[in-house]
Amino acid sequence: MITSTSNAHVKQLQLLRKKGKERAAQDVFLVEGIKMYQELPKERLVQTYVSESFYRKNPDVFPKDGQAVVLSDRVFESVSDTKTPQGVLCLVKQYHYELGDLFGERPFIMALENIQDPGNLGTILRTAEGAGVTGLLLSSDSVEVYNPKVIRSTMGSIYRMPFYYSDDFHRDLRTLKDRGIRLYAAHLKGTGAYDREDYCGPSAFLIGNESKGLREETANLADVYVKIPMCGQVESLNAAVASAVLMYEVNRQRRR
Repeated sequence: MITSTSNAHVKQLQLLRKKGKERAAQDVFLVEGIKMYQELPKERLVQTYVSESFYRKNPDVFPKDGQAVVLSDRVFESVSDTKTPQGVLCLVKQYHYELGDLFGERPFIMALENIQDPGNLGTILRTAEGAGVTGLLLSSDSVEVYNPKVIRSTMGSIYRMPFYYSDDFHRDLRTLKDRGIRLYAAHLKGTGAYDREDYCGPSAFLIGNESKGLREETANLADVYVKIPMCGQVESLNAAVASAVLMYEVNRQRRR
């Protein structure tokens, strides 16, 4: 059992929790909690770490790698990203997708520009899996998908939802158009309600930054602007909520 925060394993975990560059360099990310452990594909697991108290109560929970590294409760708290750690932390191999991996049999893509809130991205990714989205296209200035707060918000969908960070967002949006995918922008200038369009064909939705929305040059690439009607003095919805409204309208139409 590791009882010191000076231990090399512990220092590495602390660095990986805090630094995206370090996660990228080592090609790994961290997940926490028993649910995230149970859903984790065995082939992507690098190492499991557990708190002493959790291991004492659940000694037979860890068949995937045969052995878990036990940390004292105090040391485990030092590597956890939560205020009340669940007692299980895993080091996982990162995923690597290409743009073509987002298409599926009938493309349904969420194209996210400069999304900055980790909770928003994680929620969008999780909702995307539930709504049947085939993949997420993200601009390179969006929050890192392996940020611990994003991972926690995905509730396991990170293992199953393809995503691709674009180094040229506009070029890749044009590629979608060239592939026959219709681009819809959730935009305040939209005149038609979002539920009046037909999304049964190949579709992609442009969602912009939480405070600034879509850049003008990005919005100009859309084939159609759509609007989510608002009551009261509200002008727009949170990015994750707006995404959910649109995703489930597509899901509704495609299930008819």
